[in-house]
Amino acid sequence: MREVMKEVVITKPHEYAVREVPLPGITNDFEVLVQMKAVGICGSDHHIYHGANPCSTYPRIPGHENVGIVVKVGPKVTKVNIGDRVVIDLIITCGECYQCKIGRENVCENVRVRGSGTDGGLREYIVVPEEDAYVFPETIPFRDAALIEPYAIGAHCTQRGRLVAEDIVFILGTGTIGSIILQTCKEKGCTVICCDVNDETLARAKGYGADYIINSKKENIVARVQEITRGKGVTVAFDSACFQGSLTSLFEVGLVRNAGRIVSLGFVTAPETISQAMLNQRELDLIGSRMSCYQFKPTIEKFARHAFNLNGIATTFIPFNEIEKMFYYMDHPDPKVKKMVVLFE
Repeated sequence: MREVMKEVVITKPHEYAVREVPLPGITNDFEVLVQMKAVGICGSDHHIYHGANPCSTYPRIPGHENVGIVVKVGPKVTKVNIGDRVVIDLIITCGECYQCKIGRENVCENVRVRGSGTDGGLREYIVVPEEDAYVFPETIPFRDAALIEPYAIGAHCTQRGRLVAEDIVFILGTGTIGSIILQTCKEKGCTVICCDVNDETLARAKGYGADYIINSKKENIVARVQEITRGKGVTVAFDSACFQGSLTSLFEVGLVRNAGRIVSLGFVTAPETISQAMLNQRELDLIGSRMSCYQFKPTIEKFARHAFNLNGIATTFIPFNEIEKMFYYMDHPDPKVKKMVVLFE
């Protein structure tokens, strides 16, 4: 095994460096060394590079959708073996706080997130505790396995929204996460309405199973939802557009029916204009959702049985030794580059 490796570091907003550093070593009996094979790049990585992620610090190795092969294990490791293909959990938790003890580890009061608050996987090797490495079968290619983490987000936010098959769901924004939420809702048997400003994106959503699509540039959202739901409104709405005002827009009368649920996924720091009356007159539930919790194993099982259509979710694959292309697309957004995955040799 080599003694040095390469890592990608965002040194400060809009600047990065590729560094050669010593290979990391196992420091306790329960750690494993993982050779990275794929890293999915999501919107939060773009925000880190552009200095717009309120949860990140610098310098930082990005990458939280991490997949690799175990190449070394500590003497007391029992859950994984050398040669196992693993997806790495992005959260590091204390296990002792109130949140951890009630099964809400994703919002642990001491949580650190790989690729944001602590270094992530955009490097050739990484050391993690064995409990953070989830084994997936060889039938799942590395480039697909890099999507397990975002699909775990879809599983988590739909669980937070208490979805059942009878729900009529509205999804605002059908980019990567919106498309994943859509597929997760359809897998549960829900009726789904997708809304976006881009016809191509909406056509993709239709291909993923959307029952109805709305282009908000061309149609009145509430009027169309009222038509679809026969004047009732949807039972659940997801904000996966995540811009200032997107959450407020979901409170417009006629969109979500009385006693409905609104699930927010964004980290926009600018204030919204939601009043107590908007929430309480219809007794709506406003539900926050962050990352995922206990969803890796069930998501891997669904990947193994091909429960989702992964075609077109990741659009752009970049070799690690051409990492400058990733930053180029971050600086020069291309509508055809919806999601990047970095692949290692």
